[in-house]
Amino acid sequence: MATTETEKSGAEPADSIINESFDSALSERYLVYAMSTITARSLPDLRDGLKPVHRRLLWTMRQLKLDPSNAYKKSARVVGEVIGKYHPHGDTAAYDAMVRLAQDFSLRYPLVEGQGNFGNIDGDNAAAYRYTEARLTRTAMQLMAGLDEGTVDFIPTYNGEEEEPELMPGLFPNLLANGASGIAVGMATNIPSHNVAEIIDATLELIDNPHVEHARLMELFHGPDLPTGGLIVDSPEAISLAYQTGRGSFRVRGRFFAAEADKAEDRDAGIERLGGGQYQLVISEIPYQVQKGKLIEQIAQAIADKKLPILEDVRDESDEKIRLVLVPKNRNVDPELLKESLYKLTDLESRFGLNLNVLDATRTPMVMGLKELLGHWVASQIDILQRRSQHRLNQIAARLELLEGYLIAFLNLDRVIEIIRTEDEPKQVMMAEFGLTDRQTEAILNMRLRSLRRLEEMQLRGERDDLLKEREELETLLASPARQRTRLKRDLNALRKEYAEDTVLGRRRTTIAEAAPTVEFSMDAMIEKAPVTVILSAKGWIRGASGHEPLDKEFKFKEGDGPAFAVHAQTTDKLLIAVDNGRFYTLGCDKLPGARGFGEPIRNMIDIEAGGEIVGLLVHRPKGQLLLAATNGKGFAAETGELLAETRKGRQVVNLKSDTKLAVVREIAAEHDHVAVVGDNRKLVIFNLEELPILGRGQGVTLQRYRDGGLSDAISFTLEDGLSWAMGGDSGRTRTEKEVWQWKVARGAAGRLPPQGFPRDNRF
Repeated sequence: MATTETEKSGAEPADSIINESFDSALSERYLVYAMSTITARSLPDLRDGLKPVHRRLLWTMRQLKLDPSNAYKKSARVVGEVIGKYHPHGDTAAYDAMVRLAQDFSLRYPLVEGQGNFGNIDGDNAAAYRYTEARLTRTAMQLMAGLDEGTVDFIPTYNGEEEEPELMPGLFPNLLANGASGIAVGMATNIPSHNVAEIIDATLELIDNPHVEHARLMELFHGPDLPTGGLIVDSPEAISLAYQTGRGSFRVRGRFFAAEADKAEDRDAGIERLGGGQYQLVISEIPYQVQKGKLIEQIAQAIADKKLPILEDVRDESDEKIRLVLVPKNRNVDPELLKESLYKLTDLESRFGLNLNVLDATRTPMVMGLKELLGHWVASQIDILQRRSQHRLNQIAARLELLEGYLIAFLNLDRVIEIIRTEDEPKQVMMAEFGLTDRQTEAILNMRLRSLRRLEEMQLRGERDDLLKEREELETLLASPARQRTRLKRDLNALRKEYAEDTVLGRRRTTIAEAAPTVEFSMDAMIEKAPVTVILSAKGWIRGASGHEPLDKEFKFKEGDGPAFAVHAQTTDKLLIAVDNGRFYTLGCDKLPGARGFGEPIRNMIDIEAGGEIVGLLVHRPKGQLLLAATNGKGFAAETGELLAETRKGRQVVNLKSDTKLAVVREIAAEHDHVAVVGDNRKLVIFNLEELPILGRGQGVTLQRYRDGGLSDAISFTLEDGLSWAMGGDSGRTRTEKEVWQWKVARGAAGRLPPQGFPRDNRF
């Protein structure tokens, strides 16, 4: 059994226990974990745009000499080296990070060139690392350029056996060019990719004018340039504000483009014309980080769920290029409406959040705006330039020291040879006689005989002159910040030529254009319009008969059931269902069961409370009004647009006390100007419609005052046309009374007995 440290020291076990509160111990340890996650795992360094795992992958591949000009090596070899020497984590994490660096649909400028199956935009995973091979891209080499020139510090690896660079010193602006995403503890980062030429243009402007306005930078730096292309449809103002604050989001849409279309306008709209006036839409690009397979599933599911009834089919005809074909239901379907419906219902439009949260040169996380970010990056590149120059100066000094020694030897060649041949300790004699340093003397003694020719002396003098000239230039460069900025601009311009707009890699892929006003989108437009007769029985069974049947027709009902409501509508209409508890429900006519049977219980479609009775069934008319009145004589007018409910639970519109019920739900015609109310006591009042308030919800106002009983019925009408009511019996006649001036009073009056012939049931 192993001996513990406590046993070795002879101390009691209890002596090693630290008395500390749980809160402080937990918070201290959690803070250490959080800082480790933030600085060593999740957030990128703004100087090279890399997280530690990516930096270690590139460094390992460089050590393995996987340059673009060399052969590929197995990914397993790379992963093994990474986790064995530099990255003490699992092989899956390292390989997944490497795979992402090789995917041209994940990175705008891939840093790894893969051979084999590295996954695809459908969402399929890469093959195992024993099957795939990889090497570095030219972009990765540019990002690592200068590692051997003293530009960065090297730090020990986790076990102290190796060294790794603290960051990559190359001029390639990887942070903005390829973006980054990560979730740390208490913070996250999400940076899209951008166009290198635009990044360099904005950087050059900032170098020339450190006080440049943000608006000027946004004229050069237009916004994200995503690997999968697509369109960003936000306004320039919204995009600019996001980059000014470092936080925001972008709406990314897929692109409709039909390369084989005859007309330019059809080609840009993604419309391929077929025979007989038919057409189909073609999607050529999808939003960033959206899997093509998942998008196709979403569209197919929307068709199956009848959320997209104007779409007949979706086909995937993709090869190395994306080509999704959408077949509309018929040739009359508006292409713009179909596009807008796809944007609404699927991931063909998605949001990409911007969170410019990065680690600065002091490893401090902070959210930066575009100008601040570029400023820090320029400062880091200036520092790298200074370190490279100083490193080269040190190399020149060391070489000049040797050259001076060589030239002294050539000037005194005979004496040097004599000393070497005759002296037992020639090194000490030469140092004393010629004033040479130890390095110079050692170099002379190690010279080959062939170096003693006259031509070699001339070459040494030429090399010394060149080095002196280079030293002078470097000293001038280090002494002048202006020259350093000029050198950086020159190097950036050279890099820009490789990623210019006219190159395959540098061409902008994502179009930034504010979307046109959205086509008014509603599910009604998705439904084929057809007449329907809605029948609701007294026991709550509802059905929809095709066509407009006569409303006085004798419909069939279950035994013991009978008619309650029957209305004409269209399949695109919405039904407003009012219950006596003051709650309104909404039901689409397209969702009604057919009329071959007795229908279905309406309670299966909407959640009507137990004991609630339906008192109204109306077809929703936009911008219409309803007269709502309760048994206590209170009521108000309501806009129909305020009554639509979005859920099965409905919407409470009329607030009622426990012993009061909603009794009247009637449409108010546009030409109506008065309201008539009759009570259980058979008294009638008529008042101006203007006295009736329009409310979205509430109890309303008193329409008629009662000593006993309550409200029986209420209706709106046009005073000039008179008040009408149906006569009893089988005649079906309607009586109209125009002389109603004696019942016309202020709202809330008790009223008087109605005209002779008014129905005995006190209902209009």
